[in-house]
Amino acid sequence: MIVEEKLSDKLVKHYSDGGFFIRQKETGAEYAEAVDVIPCRYTYEETDELVPAVEGGELA
Repeated sequence: MIVEEKLSDKLVKHYSDGGFFIRQKETGAEYAEAVDVIPCRYTYEETDELVPAVEGGELA
């Protein structure tokens, strides 16, 4: 499921709660997480590709 986390009055972060890449529907670009300006003009969907885990728990 796509999670939207409000970071501030101007920014929102989107990511998958299952650890999958997300795809921006309007452009087809894929991200581990995306940060957009509010109001967000983009929408996202989960892919079936897992984001690879790296040592230390950070994204590659």
